[in-house]
Amino acid sequence: MTKKKAGEAEAGFGGIFKGLTDIIEKLGDLAEKGERLKKSGELHYKDVKGVYGFSFKVGLGDKGEKEIKVEPFGNIRRDEQSGETVVQEIREPVVDVFDEKDHTLVVAEMPGIGPKDVRLEVKDDLLTIYAEKKDKKYRKEVLLPRSYDLAKMKVSCNNGIIEIKCTP
Repeated sequence: MTKKKAGEAEAGFGGIFKGLTDIIEKLGDLAEKGERLKKSGELHYKDVKGVYGFSFKVGLGDKGEKEIKVEPFGNIRRDEQSGETVVQEIREPVVDVFDEKDHTLVVAEMPGIGPKDVRLEVKDDLLTIYAEKKDKKYRKEVLLPRSYDLAKMKVSCNNGIIEIKCTP
């Protein structure tokens, strides 16, 4: 077995597991601080590019007790039928939903995407976000706190951060 030199990054699954261990160790700190932690990475194999990550959100739930949410993002998924890990063409972006007094704000991280590249669909309280530009493709379903009219949604973008303002 080879030893890792000082300052050399771990590659492959060893690096992934070390990253997950680091995240788990930080969960105690997050619960106290009510912050958000995001861990991600990229895998390259021949012409395939995979993006993976987890977003941990810690805050107060509806009844005032601490709540931890773990949300995956990227384009690496486990195939339901075969159990194999596959790299999909469409990425799932990191998304946050903020329920404000007079509107709901949905914020999504979609590098390389502009406001003209975004397409929205709404069915009851389910918002589906599609975005595509060149080789960048994203899709995410977001459960909104209530139903909104698609015509009243405003999309803005700054450096790949998409903001969707939903007003009643």
